[in-house]
Amino acid sequence: MKSRVGSQGSLEEGKDPVTKVVVSQHKPLPLRLLQFLLLFLGLGIVFSFLSVYMVRYSVMQNVIPMVQSRFQPCFQQLSLESWIRPPSNLLHSMNDTQLFWRASIVPQIKEYPFNRTCKIAFMFLTRGPMPLTPLWERFFKGNEKLYSIYIHSLPSYKPDFPPSSVFHGRQIPSQVAEWGRMSMCDAERRLLANALLDISNEWFILLSEACIPLHNFKAVYHYISRSRYSFMGAVDEPGPYGRGRYNPNMSPEVNITDWRKGSQWFEVDRKLAVDIVKDEVYHPKFEQFCRPACYVDEHYFPTMLTIESPRLLANRTLTWVDWSRGGAHPATFGKADINDQFFKRISESPTCIYNNQPTSLCYLFARKFAPSALGPLLEHSTKLLGF
Repeated sequence: MKSRVGSQGSLEEGKDPVTKVVVSQHKPLPLRLLQFLLLFLGLGIVFSFLSVYMVRYSVMQNVIPMVQSRFQPCFQQLSLESWIRPPSNLLHSMNDTQLFWRASIVPQIKEYPFNRTCKIAFMFLTRGPMPLTPLWERFFKGNEKLYSIYIHSLPSYKPDFPPSSVFHGRQIPSQVAEWGRMSMCDAERRLLANALLDISNEWFILLSEACIPLHNFKAVYHYISRSRYSFMGAVDEPGPYGRGRYNPNMSPEVNITDWRKGSQWFEVDRKLAVDIVKDEVYHPKFEQFCRPACYVDEHYFPTMLTIESPRLLANRTLTWVDWSRGGAHPATFGKADINDQFFKRISESPTCIYNNQPTSLCYLFARKFAPSALGPLLEHSTKLLGF
């Protein structure tokens, strides 16, 4: 019996199969295709690198201005000019807390590293219009580098000074001030704080719209700049209008032996102006416990400065007033009062002390003058006032 020949038989007998097993072979890639793939890969790498670079550049462009904007004010403050240049616009947006903090910043080195011309800050506490403006403009004329002007009026008042006036643009942010109450002293502190922002202001005079100068500017500047003391009255008055207004609840910050009374109209130097503005010790006591018939504007500053700096006070005012008619307010003078005899009466007032020496020149300003007094004051200012 013959064996069967085929694929089956061969398997049974262990021989190689007749059928062919096809083994797949890798053919080499064409050269052009390989070059294309390498070029594509290279372009991808380059594109990825450029993308990363552009993202980083874009981020840096956004971050750097932000960092610069955050640090720019610090670099600006490093400029001496930014510290010594007076504010160009007095109508700032600071509230009293911010203003008093800013004004209380004081250099600790007494010598100034720049040429400083000391100025007098004339601070006018008014309700609104200033009818005696023409007289004051005549007084200030020709002395522009030696003074600054600040006006605190009712917030509702809109001044209409012409651009040529020395009072144009000199109104500060104001609040209502009530006679005899702490809001009046707050208005005075507000004037001081705004004036302190000008580093060249060395002396600070509080005036009203009813005040006039009694001498020319040169005489006033010489008198104030040469004085060793600031001019604020601080009298220990034993009667009902002095110690009788003291409230024991003010101790221990204020004792009755410290209680003083003085004129509202004062002149202080820069050191005392800062002391008034930065005060947080005595202000709460006077605000709470000195109310009519305790008139805080007559007691707060004289008492506080007597406690803190008694040796710096001349203990008198520079502003003449007439209380001879009695009442809560001094006499007001109009057109009919302006004559030689009136000003002679002022000049013949009792002698006072100036730099520890007696003098007959005691007053630099006077009040109260009605609008009707302007005409004769202008007519006779050269003869009566010296300007």
